[in-house]
Amino acid sequence: MSAPQAPWSQAAAEVTGGLGVDPAVGLDSAQVAQRLRRDGPNRLPAVKPRSLLAILWAQVRSLLVGLLALAAGIGFLSGDTVEAYAILAVIALNTGIGFFSELRAVRSMEALRRLGVTTCRVRRDGALRELPAEALVVGDVVLLEGGDLVPADLRVLDSARLQVDESALTGESLPVTKHADPVPLDAPLAERACMLYRGTAVAAGTVLGVVTATGLATELGMISRLVAQAKPQATPLEKRLDRLGQRLAVLALVIAAAIAATGLAADRDLMLMVMTGIALAVAALPEGLPVVATLSLARGMHRMARRNALISRLAAVETLGATTVICTDKTGTLTENRLAVTHLVLPGAGPLEVPADAVPASLADARDRLLHAGRLCNNAALHGDGGVGDPLEVALLQAALGITLTDPERLREEPFDPVRRLMATVHGLPGGYRVAVKGAPEAVLARCVAVAEGSDSPPPLTRTQREQWLAANEALAGRGLRVLALAERYSNDALADPYADLTVLGLVGLMDPPRGDVLAAIDQCRDAGIRVVMVTGDQPATANHVAQTLHLIEPHADGLAAVVLPGEALERPQDFGGEDAVLAATVFARVSPAQKMALVTRLQARGEVVAMTGDGVNDAPALKQADIGIAMGLRGTQVARQAAAMVLRDDAFSSIAAAVGQGRVIFGNIRRFVVYLLSCNLSEVLVVGLATLAGGPLPLLPLQILFLNLVTDVFPALALGAGEADGSEMRQPPRPSGEPLLTRQHWWQIVGHGASITAATLLAFALALGLLAATAQQAVVVAFLTLALAQLWHVLNMRPPGSRRLDNAVTRNPYVWGALGVCLGLLGLAVYWRPLAQVLHLAPPDARQWGLIAAASLLPLLPGMLRR
Repeated sequence: MSAPQAPWSQAAAEVTGGLGVDPAVGLDSAQVAQRLRRDGPNRLPAVKPRSLLAILWAQVRSLLVGLLALAAGIGFLSGDTVEAYAILAVIALNTGIGFFSELRAVRSMEALRRLGVTTCRVRRDGALRELPAEALVVGDVVLLEGGDLVPADLRVLDSARLQVDESALTGESLPVTKHADPVPLDAPLAERACMLYRGTAVAAGTVLGVVTATGLATELGMISRLVAQAKPQATPLEKRLDRLGQRLAVLALVIAAAIAATGLAADRDLMLMVMTGIALAVAALPEGLPVVATLSLARGMHRMARRNALISRLAAVETLGATTVICTDKTGTLTENRLAVTHLVLPGAGPLEVPADAVPASLADARDRLLHAGRLCNNAALHGDGGVGDPLEVALLQAALGITLTDPERLREEPFDPVRRLMATVHGLPGGYRVAVKGAPEAVLARCVAVAEGSDSPPPLTRTQREQWLAANEALAGRGLRVLALAERYSNDALADPYADLTVLGLVGLMDPPRGDVLAAIDQCRDAGIRVVMVTGDQPATANHVAQTLHLIEPHADGLAAVVLPGEALERPQDFGGEDAVLAATVFARVSPAQKMALVTRLQARGEVVAMTGDGVNDAPALKQADIGIAMGLRGTQVARQAAAMVLRDDAFSSIAAAVGQGRVIFGNIRRFVVYLLSCNLSEVLVVGLATLAGGPLPLLPLQILFLNLVTDVFPALALGAGEADGSEMRQPPRPSGEPLLTRQHWWQIVGHGASITAATLLAFALALGLLAATAQQAVVVAFLTLALAQLWHVLNMRPPGSRRLDNAVTRNPYVWGALGVCLGLLGLAVYWRPLAQVLHLAPPDARQWGLIAAASLLPLLPGMLRR
């Protein structure tokens, strides 16, 4: 069947008939395969990946290549063809290194973006399944609820209090109400109330819909080419590196021009000074910064992905390292989200608590009635060994597997309301209707007027009994159980208030054990100077028990109010000890999404960098407001994932701690290689500049400068950017959020390291000319090798502050030793391989010269070794 024309103008039954699908069964496998072949996957064109030619062109059109090309051209014009060809080889080598490094980084980032897969619940072959959105075909029957993204264009078949955020498509800022009734054929898109469009989000309610268009045939697909043309934006870190590079480029050109002019004023050879000026400009340019930064980000983000933390925005990486407060949910993040019904509280001689697997025969009917209501008031489905849907609802279905009561037809649903904390479903019976209700115990019991005790006319619920039920709830919650109350009512009106005059059926206690790795992760955060705050929708008793188990709070003799604050404390802090006391709390219970938002904004107003977890559609504002919004990948809604900067694929708190550590590692790596590159570049400029200003012979020739710039800069910098975590990153306080990439202290380090390498090189040069009575060419070889080796050993000065001298993040980095080995091999070729040695004007040093080179090159390492 082909896609229907104008499905909004047809009745729901007409649309499903035309598509050849029964909404109660869905498509069969043969229909799905045939339609998938015809229409293709439900996929929009992705942003076109950067081509090989584009990446190569980015390397060739750089200022560095332009300067080298100018030098090569001058060489050809002046007859120095050997140097000209050597410079062309340098261009090829530099371009190759940059090309392959950036290619790896870009492809890594593109692969990372493909890790996030949107799923949806689909009815096929009579069973409810969770499938990737790409697998949808026209005619599929889809079930959505609040927080889901609409995966394709849908015709509404049935809905309950359905509201959809269509701002992404129509610009309408407020959610619009949807229903199943057809609208006129000429209704504009914004007024098609029976249609849901791809890219919009279900703000509230539930919907059963049939797919009418997929992929490019959707309304969003028709404008998707605009998305494909959009250019990705640079992150704040990349922009800062670009600005730094531009300023240093200007400075390098000025210095190079000044040195060339000084040499010419001293009657030096014109071509030598021009080539020297160009070589110095090339040496001073930090061309490796963007490539190494991108590669470092890509590697670090892949490490996070392996630890189940998927970063959706690069800017979040540098913010992670500055996080000072993590506001985390309890269920599924601190606990395993492996819910199982373990205890029941049933009506009898007062509320009676019994184990769920050992209910006395006298209470069997009450148990069946209770669990049957849990099965009716439910949107999950069991499938194989597990289930599809909310873990709490799956647990209720599993507990009700043995119940033989017949399920009456569901007529309508009142979706869960996070403010009322209630959900209801209405079912048809002969001569009337049964309403099943579930929700927070205090919310349900507040609406109950009777208690189910087996009679046709349930006795009224007295004030004493209500207090007993609330006490039973507190007893379960105090043992760390999640508690749910179930109730019912019978009515002659299907549209009557489902929450009026309820009869309590009982309480259900569900066990959700704490994750085994949470205690260590919380201790790790404390060591890192990060405060962990539990923010949960559960009741205070449950939150208190879990918080004590995880050592978030200590047992308090004065009661729960002293250690666990309700969400309303964020609205009325004056009633709970004032603003300071409220924001210093470690556990908040019964917190609404609006209160989450208030907590984030108040903490931020105090200068905190806040990471906030969330899973619901109503959490989206708090996730966007937080410095790091963290959505749950397993139980989180798609709207929450879209709003967040990071998605946890395992919902585990330990993954947050690991991501914070990786964020610190990435930022530290970038800072280290920037300091390394700039100090090496500075030393090259100073060695030639000071010798020229002093009127002495040049200690380095232009091609030697270019060779050093490629060998001693690029490989060690790449190695520093690939550094792994060593544990010390989570024993330091958070980095101030406004701190620049390079602080004043780092600039002093660059100047100090550059000056020490310069001094050692010039000292070796002078001693070779004087003490060793070397020729000018031999002294140049000594200066060249001293500078090269000093820069290589300088990588060991890049150890983190406070780390051990011989056992630290740098010395344990295998890439550093690999880079040093490669560079030493290339230096050996430069000296002992005759064709290259002739191009670079080098000759093998004798034993005394090697001794001077070794001693002088190690001198700049001493200050770094003495640093604590």
